[in-house]
Parts: sequence; structure tokens; C-alpha cells
Amino acid sequence: MIIERPAHARGHVQAGWLDSRHTFSFGGYYDPAWMGFGPLRVINEDRVDPGAGFPPHRHANMEILSYVLAGALSHRDSSGAGGVAEGVIGPGELQWMSAGHGVEHSEFNASPSEPVHFLQIWIQPDRLNAAPAYAQRDATPLADAWTLLASPDGRDGSLAIRQDARLLAARMGAGERLDHPFDPQRRYWLQVVRGAVAFGERRLTAGDALGFVDESAALELAGGEGGAEVLLFDLPA
Repeated sequence: MIIERPAHARGHVQAGWLDSRHTFSFGGYYDPAWMGFGPLRVINEDRVDPGAGFPPHRHANMEILSYVLAGALSHRDSSGAGGVAEGVIGPGELQWMSAGHGVEHSEFNASPSEPVHFLQIWIQPDRLNAAPAYAQRDATPLADAWTLLASPDGRDGSLAIRQDARLLAARMGAGERLDHPFDPQRRYWLQVVRGAVAFGERRLTAGDALGFVDESAALELAGGEGGAEVLLFDLPA
């Protein structure tokens, strides 16, 4: 089964300093048909005005990934040694924060003059009330190949998240082809980050997504004119 989630059908929240597109129900956007996809609970595409951001607030028992596409995001949380972990996430970087038994954090645009554009991703953990944790890595995907960004065991330099889930990324040139095998015992979510790709007769552009359940054939993609960047979530069924 293939599930379509066009970019234009996502929830849209605009709060002056924030322009956010919600793939799944979040905050003031609620759609009972879109409460998540397996343990994948949130994909928000956020654009934050210069100097603005999310003031300190708390989370618990959620794996939170922030992938910066443009600009810079200033992060501060209560998970680090001495009580604070903080840093700046630049373009092409991925940050992981495991909220565990509870963490307070804030996210602000690090620039006083340029907007920041990033994806906020939440994955439900496979355990409750673990110690909070934080890590960051360069997430620039390889050209015409899959790059493993997050996994349960941290292999190949990926971020070790607390769920049997893998996040892969790829950049594709125009006309380049890329595939990935499907295990019918798992489910997959393809998110187009930039550009355009073709999947069979379907043409997907930035913000579009497809979910795959009980699929055994391989995912076969072709880069559109100008190329593309995609994320692939490999998730438990």
C-alpha cells in the first residue's frame, strides 16, 4: 500500500515570526487521519524570522531531530554536563535530542538578519524515562547514494537514536537514478526535501511525501530537472 501526502495538503500554521507546514497533527493543527506513521510522529517544515524562535519549554519521551536546510539554529537544553547543552546548528547539520524523562529546551534563529529553514522531526522512543541525551553531526548527503544519518546502533557515524528506526538521506542529480530495497515486514516514509523526483508515474516536489506499508518491491527514484534531496525513514511495522 502506498500512502500519498502532498505538500499542499499539510497543515499550515502562521504565527507572525513562524511559518510552519505540518505533515502530521501538531499543536493547533489536528487531523485524526494524520496522527503519525508508525513511530514517526512529527515532520514540521519550519521557517523562523531573524532573532525569533521557540522559548524554553519541556518535552519527555520523544526523539527529536532538527535538520537545518538554510540559515542557523541556536539550541539550548538541560541535558548536558553541568545542566546545559547548547550550540548552533548550521546548514546541512542534524541535531538529535532525546527528551528521555524530561528536558527543557529552546530553539532560536541564530541570525539577526536572515531567516532559518529547518525540519523538526519527532520519533517515539522504544523505551520510557531514559536519561536525556544530545548529539549533532554533519548530515550533508552523498551524491546519488544513501547516507545513513540516524540508526539504533549508531553505525557508520550515524546518530544513535532510541528506536528501531533508520533515517537515510540522498542527493540526486537530474536524471540520476537511486533505489532502496523494501522489507515487507517494515514500513517506509519518503520525504522530498528539495527539488523534484519521479517515482514511477508520480512526480514529487519539495514537501511531498509517500508512505509505504507491506511493500516488497524496491523504491526506485529518478532525479527531476535541477536534482533533488530526499529523506527516507525505515521504520518498524
